[in-house]
Amino acid sequence: MKLRARKFLGVILTLAWVVSYSLVMMAIGGVFVLGKGMLVEIGFYLIGGLAWLPVEMAIIRFMSWPDVA
Repeated sequence: MKLRARKFLGVILTLAWVVSYSLVMMAIGGVFVLGKGMLVEIGFYLIGGLAWLPVEMAIIRFMSWPDVA
């Protein structure tokens, strides 16, 4: 796969991942975390705010592979 195609696919995957992740985390936060206290909410937002990064880093790593000649 050419670099240009990988970058296009990476953009699509990034948009899909960020939208779906944010909707799932919003639903989890609304059902299980809201009203449990400030410490629980801060912990949830801290972990939930960073948990999307490993998947996104894998997508970016995929996008930056060099072309095979």
